[in-house]
Amino acid sequence: MTAGHTCAVAGIAARFLQLRQRTLELCAGLSAEDLQLQSMPDASPGKWHLAHTSWFFEQFVLGRDPAYRPRDPAWHYLFNSYYQSVGPMHARPQRGLLSRPSLDEVRDYRRRIDDAVGELLDRSDDAELPGLVELGLQHEQQHQELLLTDIKHALWCNPLQPAYRAPVAAPADAKAVPLQFVAGREGIAEIGHRGEGFAFDNETPRHRTLLQPHALANRLVTNAEYLAFMGEGGYREPGLWLSDGWATLQREGWQHPLYWQDDLASEFTLAGVRALDPHEPVCHLSYYEAEAFAHWAGARLPTEAEWESAAQGVAIEGNLQDAQRFQPRAAGAGSGLQQLYGDAWEWTASPYIGYPGFRPLPGSLGEYNGKFMCGQWVLRGGSCATPRDHIRATYRNFFPPQARWQFAGLRLGQDR
Repeated sequence: MTAGHTCAVAGIAARFLQLRQRTLELCAGLSAEDLQLQSMPDASPGKWHLAHTSWFFEQFVLGRDPAYRPRDPAWHYLFNSYYQSVGPMHARPQRGLLSRPSLDEVRDYRRRIDDAVGELLDRSDDAELPGLVELGLQHEQQHQELLLTDIKHALWCNPLQPAYRAPVAAPADAKAVPLQFVAGREGIAEIGHRGEGFAFDNETPRHRTLLQPHALANRLVTNAEYLAFMGEGGYREPGLWLSDGWATLQREGWQHPLYWQDDLASEFTLAGVRALDPHEPVCHLSYYEAEAFAHWAGARLPTEAEWESAAQGVAIEGNLQDAQRFQPRAAGAGSGLQQLYGDAWEWTASPYIGYPGFRPLPGSLGEYNGKFMCGQWVLRGGSCATPRDHIRATYRNFFPPQARWQFAGLRLGQDR
């Protein structure tokens, strides 16, 4: 082994243990019953997340070792998510029916995978191995966020609406700064990953794009501003909505953001039901709701190129998972663009498609992102459930336009 390879292996081995432990810490305080819940087809049980992330390392890292033998070959079927090229999988809407293997067996599975990955890193001179482990860790961090959003939905479905964790108080005087628009760059700009450090394939290649004269709001839209939209008939006026959005609203009976109570004065959070803070960013909105609000406000949603151009060079600071508040907070005093990272994912006006010249990863890992480039919309910036060292200016999240259970809000944009 070269000195560079040895150093890379040591670094990734330490990061591997740290992030795998972080996933378990997010489950601390949750019972086996909590971790068995699947409250809707789009969500997954916490136990399944614990197993699937381990399966990912087993399939794509340990599977490179001819001497490795799976813990239980039948689990390959249970914990494969959507990788058709490696075999069939259990139906996603029925993951909550998997009472076996037990939570203890899944935890033991994780330990076995952790040990096997550590041992493989110690002895292998495979130059691609550190990169594959890093991909698995980035995947794990995505599931850390999903653990939080999925358990929030499950606990909300309980009539008792219990808390996941005790609340972490925000500053007593936290108030949103006045809404202002900040002119963005215009002309030819470059977006996409530069090739330094980790990136998913959908962040590449870096390419040029043309930015028209525009401006972005200095902060995210607040609960108070969204209440004003509702007070002026936002959920009753079809002229504000895209056709599919209005049809979805009618079919689902939407009257307010997902976790708001019907009194419009309180909301369900991971710390339980609490008073609605008018200064905090509104979140748990679908793309349709974000777009309708922007229309009502006489503005629009930013494009992802506008957002990324504004975020380039900005330090990754904000209300992210590491703060353990798990709830958006008001933008504090300051000038310029705020809340670019954390608090709530920001819906953009951009459909999730490949960049010019996009090529997915080779082999089965090519299914990770590319095959979802149809019918999805891009979100940027991370949320209060996103790990700080997972997000970056080029990161492209994506969900279908009706999705509401993620910490998703919006920033306004406008033409100039």
